[in-house]
This record gives sequence, C-alpha cells and structure tokens, in this order.
Amino acid sequence: MSVPHPPRIRRATAADEDALGRLDRATWSTLHAVQPPPRPPYEPFFTERFGPGDHLVAEREGRVLGYLRLGFPTSLAANAHVRQILGFVVAEEARGAGVGRTLLRAAAEEARRQGARRLTLRVLGHNTPARRLYESEGFVVEGVLPEEFLLDGAYVDDVLMGRTL
Repeated sequence: MSVPHPPRIRRATAADEDALGRLDRATWSTLHAVQPPPRPPYEPFFTERFGPGDHLVAEREGRVLGYLRLGFPTSLAANAHVRQILGFVVAEEARGAGVGRTLLRAAAEEARRQGARRLTLRVLGHNTPARRLYESEGFVVEGVLPEEFLLDGAYVDDVLMGRTL
C-alpha cells in the first residue's frame, strides 16, 4: 500500500463555500462540536466574521479534505500577537493520513507570517485523537474549564492548549 502524498494547503476562496459547508456538516460530532447538529436551511459557511481569507484548505487531486480557521482570540490590541485555531475539520476518510498535521503546521507558519508569537486552541476533553495530535505538534495544556459543556447527557471539559511559535 502506498502512502498518499501530502495534501496541498492553500487559502480558501469564495468558491469553496459549498465544499467546506458540506464537509462541516458531514463531520459534525459531539466529539468536537458544542452546537446542535446543523439542520436545513444551512447557514452560510463564510460569514462577516470569518471569510475565505481566514481559512486554510487541505486538498488532494482537487478534492477538499479539510480546513483550519485561524483568527484572533479577542479584538484586544494587548493580545494581537496571538492567533487561535477557531475551527479545524478533516474528512473522515482522510483521518490518520497526515492531513490534520499538515494543516496544523501550515497554520503555525501562517501565524508566524502574520507576526504572531503564540498559537492557541480549545479542544473538548474527551477528544483524545485531537489532543494527541496537538500535543505531538508542540501544544501543551494551559488550562481546563471543568464540565464546561453538557453534551449528550455528559459533562465535558473545555481544554485550553497553546504553543509558542
């Protein structure tokens, strides 16, 4: 069995709206989502707050395999040196093939390019696969909000992670 070549990472364009929206809906799970499952009519993927320029897209042979939304954690000038991963999805069939890792590395590069000194994220405590990936890429737990969310009848921690760039 051959190992697929690394995905191409690029900035999203307006033309990605449908593909990213479909991917987002197809991968919805309480493993990583705190909002209810999406129902028609679906909200637009790109919004006033997060447009195509805020998204990195992973693709292979023209097929979208994942995305990462990169933004500011707050609007405060005092932490403008920090970027936060505000959305991160990999298609089910592409998991374990390096797509997520490639997106994380591209996000760190992009954050550095923008002048950031830190990269942060939030992950649900029970999302062990994501936490392992983040830790393997240099993220450390910087805080835990115990039982922050009630999902499917169970209380789940919100884990704050970060790394220096």
